[in-house]
Amino acid sequence: MESKTKIMLFIVVAIIALYFIRSNYKDYNLKRTISACIFAQKQNSQTFDLEKAKIFCEKKIKQNLKFSE
Repeated sequence: MESKTKIMLFIVVAIIALYFIRSNYKDYNLKRTISACIFAQKQNSQTFDLEKAKIFCEKKIKQNLKFSE
């Protein structure tokens, strides 16, 4: 009986930890993806505007996130 309690406690703690990690690093991954998109825009265009590229990348990436969820 005691081992089942330990296993259940471990599972609950693991789920809480995974949720915490996911919520903390979601923004980090989004920022890295946007930075990579901006870099690609800079490499592919002859006339580069940072603000336009940032807005374009944020819009496209957030749109793709909505479809994947």
